[in-house]
Amino acid sequence: MSNDLVADLLTRIRNAQRAGHRSVSVRPSKLVINVLEVLRSEGFIQSFERKQDATTKFPIVDVTLKYYSSGEPAIGTAKRASKSGRRVYSKVKGLPKVFNGLGISILTTSHGVMSDREARKKKLGGEILAFIG
Repeated sequence: MSNDLVADLLTRIRNAQRAGHRSVSVRPSKLVINVLEVLRSEGFIQSFERKQDATTKFPIVDVTLKYYSSGEPAIGTAKRASKSGRRVYSKVKGLPKVFNGLGISILTTSHGVMSDREARKKKLGGEILAFIG
């Protein structure tokens, strides 16, 4: 268990996809739910659902992972950008292109959590949470 729930989410997704699992359970928070919403809207995961763990009665989020027809996972790279010891901020003009536009950056802005594509449309900068490719 980690105190950085976004890093924990990305690590669990990455490990589950490498092991070929169809779904993975993660600890929920508002930020984790918002990041999952961005991943679903951008097509990197199939779905997610909030549940109660039957054994411990704690809330969990069950994430259904997405694979291509060839068996390759939809998320090839998931990397945390901003960490507790080193925050990474960017203005809209300084937002990096991930894999020449094939991947996304996930940002938290004054208007909520969104992908870099959406932030460019709304002309917003913010804290870069992760790079997904």
